[in-house]
Amino acid sequence: MKKTDWPIRWDLLLRYRLIETIALWEGRLTTNHICHSFGIGRQQASKDINTYLRELAPGNLVYDRHLKGYVPSPRYQPVVTRGHVSEYLDLLARQQSLSSTFEALDIGLPDSTVVYSPNRVIAPETMRAVVTATRHGRQLRASYSSLSRPEAVEGILEPHTLVCTGDNWHLRAWCDSNREFRDFALSRFHAAPVALRQKAKHSIQQDEDWNRTVTMSISPDHRLTEAQQKIIELDYGMEHGCLEVETRAALAPYVLSRLGITLDNYHPDPLVQQLELTNPDHLGFGSKRERALKAVAGLR
Repeated sequence: MKKTDWPIRWDLLLRYRLIETIALWEGRLTTNHICHSFGIGRQQASKDINTYLRELAPGNLVYDRHLKGYVPSPRYQPVVTRGHVSEYLDLLARQQSLSSTFEALDIGLPDSTVVYSPNRVIAPETMRAVVTATRHGRQLRASYSSLSRPEAVEGILEPHTLVCTGDNWHLRAWCDSNREFRDFALSRFHAAPVALRQKAKHSIQQDEDWNRTVTMSISPDHRLTEAQQKIIELDYGMEHGCLEVETRAALAPYVLSRLGITLDNYHPDPLVQQLELTNPDHLGFGSKRERALKAVAGLR
C-alpha cells in the first residue's frame, strides 16, 4: 500500500487487523469472524476481505474450498499487525472482557480465561487534565505523593507521554521543582490536576533518557542447572543462551521489573529469579542508577 493511502480509517483498520490475526493464528478466516465481531453484514465483511487483499496485501490469503475459508498463503507477510502471538492472545482477552458484559456475544474464538488483578484507581478528572496537558503541550499544576515522599507536594509538570508498564499507568514529565524528567503514577495525584494555559518549555526532544536506546542482554539465572536454563531459553526464544531486548533507557527499569530482574540483588531462590541481566554497565544509568531503581519502586 502506498504511503499516500494512509491513514486507514480506524474502523477499517480494526477489521483488517482481525483478518490478519485470525488467519495467521487460527489458520482459517471466514466472513463470520468479521460479521460477529463488528456487527456488520456478510456482504460488507466479504468486501473488507477483498479490499484487504487488493489494496493492502495481495496474495497474503488464498481461499480454500474444502475448509470454506481463507488461509495464509506460503508468502504471507503481516501488514497491519506484527505477526506476534501476543496480538492473538490480546484478542482472546478482549473477548473475555466483552463477554462478561454482553453474555450473548459469540465470535467463534476458543474458550480462554485471563487472570486479572485489581486496577489502580485513576480519577476521571485526573485523566482528563493529564490528557489535555500532554496532547496540547501545556503545563500541568499537580499535587503528588510517592512512597519515598508520602506527603503531597504541589508542583508544575510538563508532560510529554503516557506510559503503560503492564499493570500501571504513569506520566513521563519534566518536573520543574527537581529540574529533570521523571515518572509520575496517575493514581498518586491528589485532588484534580489543572492543565494550565502556559505552554510547556521542555519537550520530548529534550528528554535524554527517553530518546536514548539501550540493549539489555537477558540470560537464564546462572544458578540454575543446565537443563533448567535450557527450559528458560526455550521460554523466551533465546539464541545461544541470550535474549537481547531493546528499549528506551527511561523504560529499561520497568522492562526489567516485569521480568523479575533487579539491578542491585538476586532473589535467594533461582527458581523464582529465573532471569538475569548480563550487561548492567551498558545501560548507561551512571549516577542515575539509584534513581532508576527508586522510580520503579515508587510506582509499584
